[in-house]
Amino acid sequence: MNLSILIPLLNEEESLKELYSWIIKVMQSNNYSYEIIFVDDGSTDDSWNIIEGFSNENPNVKGIRFMKNFGKSQALHAGFAKAKGDVIITMDADLQDSPDEIPELYEMITQQKFDLVSGWKKKRYDSVVAKNLPSKLFNWAARKTSGVELNDFNCGLKAYKNVVVKNIEVSGEMHRYIPVLAKNAGFGKIGEKVVIHQARKYGETKFGMERFINGFLDLITIWFLSRFGKRPMHLFGAIGSIMFIIGFLSAGYIGVSKLYHMYNGMKYSLVTNNPWFFIALTTMILGTQLFLAGFLGEIILRTKNNEERYKVSREVNF
Repeated sequence: MNLSILIPLLNEEESLKELYSWIIKVMQSNNYSYEIIFVDDGSTDDSWNIIEGFSNENPNVKGIRFMKNFGKSQALHAGFAKAKGDVIITMDADLQDSPDEIPELYEMITQQKFDLVSGWKKKRYDSVVAKNLPSKLFNWAARKTSGVELNDFNCGLKAYKNVVVKNIEVSGEMHRYIPVLAKNAGFGKIGEKVVIHQARKYGETKFGMERFINGFLDLITIWFLSRFGKRPMHLFGAIGSIMFIIGFLSAGYIGVSKLYHMYNGMKYSLVTNNPWFFIALTTMILGTQLFLAGFLGEIILRTKNNEERYKVSREVNF
């Protein structure tokens, strides 16, 4: 199978029929073998009934319905697990991503041998203050932190080799950082393509300003996991050990200093009257806690179970 088109969605009943017809037109004109996977992330409108209608008339259309809204990352995770195409294309359901970009994205994966190609909405039709400026700042921080040179991490239109989506773990709200996850998994050939951005035709965006705050927090998480996710003891244990040693030596110095003064008949004060004693003691306690945090992190990594992060209520054509 050439292509899997993966579309996560939430309450997009107005745009689905137009999007479906557009995708089918592109598939037929290029003679692709394909599947379209709609992942309904807990829609409360008529989206699922429309998807079922597509699946009844076209066996290449498949659907997954969540019991409630679990988030875009979970929707992508569910779709990636089911996708069978050599190339997987992800796109949003709001018609802001153009299916006409699919053939070139497909060629970049199959002919130019990219592992992943991310869309870049160079010219946007969103609010400058509410979306464009925060997005530019967010993308700059993501580039500097991750080392992945992309201009638009958050673009929903992306293309992947099948092997990439089968070897990355998308959870929480990490869908913004799939290129970083792919790089950390060993897929180094990551490209970018300028794509057409269209103004939203129906409804309202499902994302507010809080996504940028969450995005920066997730960026810190990605940075930590990429460096210490497998061995947290390397960070917490090292810092904790250094702090404990500094605190212990400082407390030892304070004690030896008092004994020296006592032995030589010099004026001295109680150790507990010296503020540096409490600083040293606090440093030892914090160092011990950090060491234990790293130790517990190692235990959790070795004993954790892969818990199901979402609940599926219906599937069609799988």
